Amino acid sequence: MTERKIREELTKYAAKSVAKGLVVGPGGNISARSGEFMYLSPSGFALEDIEPHQWVPVHIPTGEIGDTAFRPSSEVLMHLFCYRVNPLLQAIVHTHPAYCIALTLVDDELPMLFPDQAALVGDVAFIPYVVPTTDKLAHLVAEKADRYSSMLLKNHGLVTTGKNLREAYYRTEVMEESAKIYMIAKSVGEPRRLTEEEYKEIQGLESEAYRVQLLQNMKE
Repeated sequence: MTERKIREELTKYAAKSVAKGLVVGPGGNISARSGEFMYLSPSGFALEDIEPHQWVPVHIPTGEIGDTAFRPSSEVLMHLFCYRVNPLLQAIVHTHPAYCIALTLVDDELPMLFPDQAALVGDVAFIPYVVPTTDKLAHLVAEKADRYSSMLLKNHGLVTTGKNLREAYYRTEVMEESAKIYMIAKSVGEPRRLTEEEYKEIQGLESEAYRVQLLQNMKE
């Protein structure tokens, strides 16, 4: 994907994150990888206000900023460390969805409840609360980024990753829907979880086709 296309995709999914209520105000940050560079949201901008030329290139191996016209997001280390530990990652979306945050305040798990969650999200990592923007948080998230594509940050928010921006973004949507369903169901009774057999069936040989179809259906 060309640099121009990456900048356009980042601008598109940044706006979608705000439109869907997954982040408010200046919160949240997203990035995408292109070769040895990641393109990250600039500091001090609300996601819906970022224009294509304002995404900040950062050299992944060295951390050097490729364009000093704008400062990278204060969560630059979290993105940088994740790309370093998992070369398969091509995109990272960090948002503050209300139900996801609410879930981290009252529980330490998000059980498997329905097929779309099993196919697109899978197992979820819970990261203990530490002060945002710190290298400690960056290391804690990066430690999980090679095994989990969805990570809930206690009292903070959500990080999702993917092999492209579309996948990382829709993981965010499905995570928020999963948290919402779980919170609603738990408020009135004990939710029925997918059994291990049911979960593995979704995660089996046909799960990739199921996931691709799910993403295609979500695409505008």
